[in-house]
Amino acid sequence: MLFYKDLLFLLICMLLLVICVLVGVAFLTL
Repeated sequence: MLFYKDLLFLLICMLLLVICVLVGVAFLTL
Protein backbone atom coordinates (compact mmCIF):
# COMPACT_ATOMS: atom_id res chain seq x y z
CA MET A 1 0.00 0.00 0.00
CA LEU A 2 2.72 2.43 0.99
CA PHE A 3 4.75 1.56 -2.10
CA TYR A 4 1.83 2.37 -4.39
CA LYS A 5 1.22 5.62 -2.52
CA ASP A 6 4.86 6.66 -2.98
CA LEU A 7 4.70 5.66 -6.65
CA LEU A 8 1.54 7.73 -7.17
CA PHE A 9 3.12 10.73 -5.40
CA LEU A 10 6.23 10.44 -7.60
CA LEU A 11 4.07 10.21 -10.73
CA ILE A 12 2.13 13.34 -9.73
CA CYS A 13 5.39 15.21 -9.06
CA MET A 14 6.73 14.19 -12.48
CA LEU A 15 3.53 15.35 -14.19
CA LEU A 16 3.67 18.71 -12.39
CA LEU A 17 7.32 19.11 -13.39
CA VAL A 18 6.49 18.35 -17.04
CA ILE A 19 3.59 20.83 -16.97
CA CYS A 20 5.82 23.52 -15.45
CA VAL A 21 8.47 22.94 -18.13
CA LEU A 22 5.88 23.08 -20.94
CA VAL A 23 4.38 26.30 -19.54
CA GLY A 24 7.87 27.81 -19.22
CA VAL A 25 8.78 26.88 -22.80
CA ALA A 26 5.46 28.21 -24.11
CA PHE A 27 5.96 31.46 -22.17
CA LEU A 28 9.50 31.90 -23.53
CA THR A 29 8.49 31.21 -27.13
CA LEU A 30 5.62 33.72 -27.09
